[in-house]
Amino acid sequence: MIQRSLRARAAILPTAAALMVGLTAGVAAAADLPYRGDGHIMLTPDQLQWTDIASMAAPAEIAVIEGDLTKAEPFTFRLRLPAGYRIEPHIHPEYERLTVLSGTLHFAHGETFDRDQAHELPAGSVAIMAPGEPMFGFTEVDTVIQLHGTGPWGINYVDPADDPRS
Repeated sequence: MIQRSLRARAAILPTAAALMVGLTAGVAAAADLPYRGDGHIMLTPDQLQWTDIASMAAPAEIAVIEGDLTKAEPFTFRLRLPAGYRIEPHIHPEYERLTVLSGTLHFAHGETFDRDQAHELPAGSVAIMAPGEPMFGFTEVDTVIQLHGTGPWGINYVDPADDPRS
């Protein structure tokens, strides 16, 4: 039963493309994976496929590693944020679990963007935010973060004018 569930989850990887939150997902094709079987996915950084994100302002990029963000299933993705990037106040419908892989993310809880309220999260830091809780952030250097959780995933901006999809 568990093995069948893991195989089903791995089979979704090549098909995750159009996502509920308007993300344009770049997912490694099954043939490009160095190892895929028995529910395992193993990738090296050069195998990630980075694409633009409709729900975040350019030039942020996303690489979906696993999962279909439109479904109630586990997902993992990375965001690449350039120096000087600003993440406007927003909420998510599910828990957000974030790990800073490189660079530094300045992140805070709140409905109003306030740089002075942000906590400095250097590489190796983690943050866990509850569903429906407003948050915002920014970078001063190029930063890569990894998010994982259970979908369906989405993002709603506190101020609809901040939403690049509108």
